[in-house]
Amino acid sequence: MSIWEEFAMESRVREILEAVRYDKKHHFGRPFLTAYQIAIAFDRAHGEDRKRIGKPVGGKGTGQKDSLAQYLAFQLSRRIKSGELVGIEGRFLHGQDVRSLEYDLDGKVVKSSSGKADALSMFRLEEEGAR
Repeated sequence: MSIWEEFAMESRVREILEAVRYDKKHHFGRPFLTAYQIAIAFDRAHGEDRKRIGKPVGGKGTGQKDSLAQYLAFQLSRRIKSGELVGIEGRFLHGQDVRSLEYDLDGKVVKSSSGKADALSMFRLEEEGAR
């Protein structure tokens, strides 16, 4: 059984994206979360499972090249592209003039490990009626 299936990743990612607070009247609609933000939220909600998966949340200096953030970005991108995953849309952040992105993991700074910021995938639930 794959990590995706064993740990019910699709439903857990949907829960994370659904829980994002935002002004529902905003004309841009739902906000996007980077794969790092999703990985951090997953760790907070399912820390024991994250440990069982055996991947660090991610970030510069972890010493491991297959982080949870990378795994999520790859799986979500692949599944959206194939049509297997519907109701979630993806985009990426262009790296022009971006030096670094930092995230807060319960007081610990997590820096994006990507040398190219344009590789930072972002995801959100699709707006109802968007398709």
